[in-house]
Amino acid sequence: MNSTPDLCDTHPEDVRVVIGLQWQSFGQRKAFGGSVTTVKCHEDNSRVKELVNTPGEGRVLVVDGGGSLRHALIGDLLAAKARDNGWAGVVIHGACRDVEVLADIDIGVLALGSVPIKSVRNGEGRIDVPVTIGGVIIRPGNHLYADANGVIVADRALT
Repeated sequence: MNSTPDLCDTHPEDVRVVIGLQWQSFGQRKAFGGSVTTVKCHEDNSRVKELVNTPGEGRVLVVDGGGSLRHALIGDLLAAKARDNGWAGVVIHGACRDVEVLADIDIGVLALGSVPIKSVRNGEGRIDVPVTIGGVIIRPGNHLYADANGVIVADRALT
């Protein structure tokens, strides 16, 4: 995968840059990209758990947790399940946990921070809806690219 700066330079009219957020990388994979599947939820990772148990096919799961750092929306067990099912990465507009273990799981995990408190599970959340993160509308089927430089989104795959 080309770096996000290279993709921005090569495709300036095609990329939207997620700005204003300080992403932290927690997974072993520091650069990742793929077609997007979205989840909109608040402190409830029921839909995240559902999705990581399905074939990822190299996709990126974008979780709009509203920026909450009160409950982790992914931890080591769900990240390992996502890896095992072929997801390229997970971007969480919220928190994760089990960060020492996440560092050894071959998947990309970006989040705003970490917290040791697990998610609530009330079966709430919506799958494959447009979400807005860092001023960018991210739709299912968009392509997301992430690395140490930031997160970018495009309507199509970029090379």
